[in-house]
Amino acid sequence: MKSIIVGTAGHIDHGKTALIKALTGIDADRLEEEKRRGITIDIGFAHLELDSPNGERLRLGFIDVPGHERFVRNMLAGVGGIDLVLLVIAADESIKPQTREHFDICRLLSVRRGITVLTKSDLVDHETLEVVRLEIEGFLRNSFLDPAHSPVVAVSSLTGAGLDELRQTLVRVASEVSTKDSTALARLPIDRVFTMKGFGAVVTGTLLSGTIRKDDELEVFPKGQRVRVRGVQVHGQPAEQAIAGQRAALNIAGIATQDLARGMVLAPPATFHATWHMDVKLALLPTAKPLRDRARVHLHAQTFETIATVALLGKKQVLPGESAFAELRLAKPTLLLPEDRFIMRQFSPVLTIGGGVLLDISPHARIPEREAFLKTLASDDSVSILKSHIARQDHDGIVLAALIAETGWPRRVIEENLADSLRQGQIVQLGDRFVHAPALEALKLLTMNTISVFHENNPLVAGISKEALREQVKASSDVFTAMLDILVREKKLEVAGEIVRLPGHGVVMKDEEAESKQIIEKAFASAGLKVPALKDVLAGLKVDKTRAHKIVTLLLREKVLMKISEDLVFHRDSLEDLRKRLLSEKTKSPKIDVARFKDLAGVSRKYAIPLLEYLDREHVTRRVGDERVIL
Repeated sequence: MKSIIVGTAGHIDHGKTALIKALTGIDADRLEEEKRRGITIDIGFAHLELDSPNGERLRLGFIDVPGHERFVRNMLAGVGGIDLVLLVIAADESIKPQTREHFDICRLLSVRRGITVLTKSDLVDHETLEVVRLEIEGFLRNSFLDPAHSPVVAVSSLTGAGLDELRQTLVRVASEVSTKDSTALARLPIDRVFTMKGFGAVVTGTLLSGTIRKDDELEVFPKGQRVRVRGVQVHGQPAEQAIAGQRAALNIAGIATQDLARGMVLAPPATFHATWHMDVKLALLPTAKPLRDRARVHLHAQTFETIATVALLGKKQVLPGESAFAELRLAKPTLLLPEDRFIMRQFSPVLTIGGGVLLDISPHARIPEREAFLKTLASDDSVSILKSHIARQDHDGIVLAALIAETGWPRRVIEENLADSLRQGQIVQLGDRFVHAPALEALKLLTMNTISVFHENNPLVAGISKEALREQVKASSDVFTAMLDILVREKKLEVAGEIVRLPGHGVVMKDEEAESKQIIEKAFASAGLKVPALKDVLAGLKVDKTRAHKIVTLLLREKVLMKISEDLVFHRDSLEDLRKRLLSEKTKSPKIDVARFKDLAGVSRKYAIPLLEYLDREHVTRRVGDERVIL
């Protein structure tokens, strides 16, 4: 069964609610005040099932919106997810102020299909009805409701005249609407919250995408709280699931009713993140006043509304009828995704001035060519959009989970769109991370140059440490490690433990430097654990103090010598021998105190304490009170 959401639009008292009741038998005015005053104050809901000529069953969910200018904000909460609109115009009054404003809102939200309904046709004669038709034709010309291709149906909710024709027209237009993607990531903006006795919190909304099933775990945005779906209803009937394009009521557990509100969004947990900033392409209505940089506006998107500051990109103001790129800075966070539409209303007096489409939920203020980047995002080229998201992260790339959060596209769609770019080498995949190939090549070149400069400045050092190199090239750990592996496979680098060097760039020493290295190593190797002071060993060398310290640094990097404290340096063989003796001692007793250790190592307290602290750090021993446990 195909599900279609139909929204009403039009001036107050033009018969929107009466029309819905005449079509469906359901009174969408649910509030006591609405019935008492005879006007729609908040959005209401109804449904109807019809058969299409091809035998397909159509389920139409109606969203009835208020027409009074004071309740346009409520109207906006209802029209965000509609597939087609019924623009309702009373034959006895024709086009009125909210007719124009609601029509502008539908255009700004990029509603593609609709039907113009002339209500109260029983109140005028035939000639008057034709005059109204002519006026409407002029008003709607060159729009998505242009009577040249979009139907205009005259009806009377009181007598029933024209209702059968309207139902037939609804079937035809609804059949042309594309089905929403039920395999996409689920997203349901909340438009109503209430408590049902015996069940707890219930929320309703139009499922924009994906599928929500009973017992699913969801996240409430922007709160970040996880909830469980206890039950699902679709158009008032229990169901196992709700799919994209349906009106759904969800009974949810794990949150109190008072912690929920219209404007919040339900979506899969740990998938998206709420945003305070977003880059958009906006457009001003021809009737609006110029919009200046840093102006404040009322922002409406789906069921969400807030105050936003408009930071124009490259402009000081936008003139009526013009469009521009801008960053919107929100007074409170929300979950929105690229391609979502929004409406702007003037801060004061409050009236609709424009709208647009969201492009980026993670704006990078300092990226080069920001406007060019946004032009790409505004295109219909999915491959270019993904490549732009990856390229702006430079050589750090972007993990798949972040790419899903930034685009709103599921893993399958992203992988399908990147397949050719990966095969052609334009994008490189490193584990779960995607990197723009030119950025990775630039990182490789920077790395090679950095190592080359290091060798030039440090001829007596075998190479640069991995961590020092990573900090200099400013790469993330994942990309840096993968990049080193690539350079090693390409035989452009050599990695020995934690040391990185260019091939053939081992340490080149002069004769007196090589001789000094042997003297230093022999002095500590022969001393065992009763090592001399380093300064005493260096004092007897032929080389100067600077070169002597570079030789010591080399021996430490090669782990021939081990520095265990500020003043004590040992040969690695001596420390390894001590480790073996300790493990042998463990068979006699698993614990050892300082006195017993001094006897075992044959050293004084001056050496014993630093050695024991070293062994603690190496997890050979663990201190417990005044003793050590041999591990």
